[in-house]
Amino acid sequence: MTCSVLLDLDGTLIDSYPGISASCLAALRALGHEPDETPDIKRIIGPPLEEIMQTLLQSYGDDRVGEAVTAYRQYYGESGFLGSVPYPGIGNCLAEMKRCGLRVYLATSKREIFASRILEHLGFASYFDGIHGSVPSGELDHKPELLAHILSRHGLAPSRSLMVGDRRHDISGAHAAGMRGLGVLWGYGTRDELETAGADQLVNSPADLAGTVLSMVNGKQSPG
Repeated sequence: MTCSVLLDLDGTLIDSYPGISASCLAALRALGHEPDETPDIKRIIGPPLEEIMQTLLQSYGDDRVGEAVTAYRQYYGESGFLGSVPYPGIGNCLAEMKRCGLRVYLATSKREIFASRILEHLGFASYFDGIHGSVPSGELDHKPELLAHILSRHGLAPSRSLMVGDRRHDISGAHAAGMRGLGVLWGYGTRDELETAGADQLVNSPADLAGTVLSMVNGKQSPG
C-alpha cells in the first residue's frame, strides 16, 4: 500500500500570521472596537476560527463570535489570504515527498476554499492529492473529525498515514484517528506543547521535513 502524509497549513507549510492578524483586526473594527495596536495572536493560531475570535472578543466583553467570524472571512477572502508566505524550502519538501511516491493531503482548520486559493497562489496545489479543510456546515471544524473524513474519503490506512502539524490539535487529532503525529518546531506551537500532546517525533527545520516524513512512514508502522 502507498503511504500517505496529511499536512497542516498555517504554521506548518506557510507563515500566515500577517494575513490572519490583519483579518482579526478588521473583524474587531467591524464590530465597533478600536484596538490600540494589532493584536498578538501567534499563540492562538491553529484552533478553529470561532475559538480564536472568542478569545479576542473576551477582553471587550463581547460575545458576538458569529458576527466576528463573518467579518473576518469577508476580509480574509478579499485580501487577507494573500498575506501568506511559505516557509523556506517547503516547495522542495513537497516535491521530494511526491517524487518518492507519497500521497499528499492537506488537512487544515482553515476554510477549504481559502486553503485551495492559497495553495494555487503559491504554486503548491499540484503537489496535493486532496485539499481538505473546514466547511460551512461546521462538521469538519475539529481535527479528529477532519482527519477521519480524509482517511475515509480516500481509503487511507491510518497505520500507513502520518499527520504533520505545529499545534497540539494536530497531534491529538492524529492519535484520535489512529495515526502518528509529527510535530514541527518552526510554527506557532512550542516544543513543550507538542511533547505534552504526545508527538511521536519532532522535526526542527523545513529542510529536514521530507526526510523525517519518509523515514517515519517507511519505518515501523503504528497499529491501525
